[in-house]
Amino acid sequence: MSRRPLALITGASSGIGAALAHTFADGGYDLVLLARRRDRLEQVAARAEGRGATVEIFIADLATPEGLDAAADRAARGDLRLLISNAGAGGYAPLRDVAAADLDRLWRLNATAPVTLTHAVLPSLLDKGEGGIVTVASLLAFSAGLATLNTVPMPPRTLYAAAKSATVAFTRTLATELTGTGVSATVVCPGRVATEWSGGANQGQPGVMSAEDVATATAVAVDRGETICVPGLPEITTLDQLQEVERALVIDGNRSELAQQYLPTAP
Repeated sequence: MSRRPLALITGASSGIGAALAHTFADGGYDLVLLARRRDRLEQVAARAEGRGATVEIFIADLATPEGLDAAADRAARGDLRLLISNAGAGGYAPLRDVAAADLDRLWRLNATAPVTLTHAVLPSLLDKGEGGIVTVASLLAFSAGLATLNTVPMPPRTLYAAAKSATVAFTRTLATELTGTGVSATVVCPGRVATEWSGGANQGQPGVMSAEDVATATAVAVDRGETICVPGLPEITTLDQLQEVERALVIDGNRSELAQQYLPTAP
């Protein structure tokens, strides 16, 4: 029987998910690879097996209730050491243009699935006193107030940014909740990555990171027990500044007196 720890990776058939599979296989993990496309998963699995991993393929569509339930059952089996929730879809469009059926599907995949799978795997990790939860979000989680970036218009992303913001908040809060348990929680927030994502729009573009580098940063962050991993961020102090602004906002805004700018004006 293998003594290697076992990691479940969702969205593992291509892009960042495939790179994560290969990186964690190299890092000594056996794998459960989950996605919708069996043929693509089998290709990723074959390369991971060539790196010494034992691989289980699990076919499920996390955007459906049935697929998510099946994946949660697998996560709850008790044999995992690491859960990496990477599956996602862009659905970039103004909210008014998103079909009602797509609202539920996209939110389930991008926001609900990481929470559901974490809830399923967490009891066994806490019983072991070791292991990790990894969620893959996006730098767009921090983009809500931006109409442009370096004069370039930002894409329509209301639903996607909301889901990824939820994932960031969920994982960061969970990390605090897990302090002292031996179980870590890490959220990975890449920028633009050269994958098939969004029709491959980033492939061949300057200033775009490779999926392999995102996977490398993820593995390093997990080893270090980092809560927030931004693979392209050169100054880690930027995250410290973010936390200080959040602290000031929560403390300064939590007052009994109405702020001056909200006082009624005289008629």
